[in-house]
Amino acid sequence: MATILVVDDELGIRALLSEILTDEGHTVELAENAAQARLVRESLRPDLVLLDIWMPDVDGVTLLKEWGAGGQLTMPVIMMSGHGTIDTAVEATRYGASAFLEKPITLQKLLRAVDQALVRPTLRAALATGSLRDERALDGDTPSVVVTPTMPPAGPLPEQSFDLDRPLREARDAFEKSYFEFHLAKEGGSMTRVAEKTGLERTHLYRKLKQLGVDLTRGKRGLV
Repeated sequence: MATILVVDDELGIRALLSEILTDEGHTVELAENAAQARLVRESLRPDLVLLDIWMPDVDGVTLLKEWGAGGQLTMPVIMMSGHGTIDTAVEATRYGASAFLEKPITLQKLLRAVDQALVRPTLRAALATGSLRDERALDGDTPSVVVTPTMPPAGPLPEQSFDLDRPLREARDAFEKSYFEFHLAKEGGSMTRVAEKTGLERTHLYRKLKQLGVDLTRGKRGLV
């Protein structure tokens, strides 16, 4: 999972984005203005920045330009705005932004933009080290990535055996724990996707996992 810096002068938006991204397994740092964002970016070197455009001291596009000019744009930046225009989005992209999200931001758009922003540098690094191969299609110049596995899949198996010679509650808890561990591993630790898969509300799911003693970091370590 990634370290993500959220920069927004509105407390409610910072809190909401932090909750969602933390539930997804990311480490979230917060800044309410450009000055704080500079300090966090320098000390923690986040993997991704969610940057609001309209802030009272220095606006997001100006900060983006500053990072680009100083060679500090080493991470993808997703711009956010509730008053953005096409021209603003184009300008932000021209100065290095990887995406533009219009407020109010839907959960689906947020997670998709974050996933895409984090995948791109990972793919570039993999191509550079040779762990992935960039092949050109025979009928054009469209790149296709071929994954060369370096190790077998990790994580709980879809079929397991259970000791049924025990009280019903213990047997049920053992099954439910294995069930949720399997789906956490399968979905890469994403609480949102596990909630959708299992048909539970995210808050209910979190309480259930804590009750069963499920290691919430396990899905992040062992992906299938």
